[in-house]
Amino acid sequence: MLPDLQMDDVVRLRKPHPCGGTEWVVVRLGADIGIRCQTCGRRILLSRRELARRMKGYARRAGEAPANG
Repeated sequence: MLPDLQMDDVVRLRKPHPCGGTEWVVVRLGADIGIRCQTCGRRILLSRRELARRMKGYARRAGEAPANG
């Protein structure tokens, strides 16, 4: 099943980015999903199916308050 994504969702991927970051912000929705690394700012495009395969889970959903501490 493909994930229900919204702009500004923060997702965790299974493998870390070469910079060491595992959290990505959704910056583009469509046939391809644009995500930006929280650590280094690198942007990549993945198909919905590829993102669903690589995704571990949500770190934070859009509209939620960030966790303090």
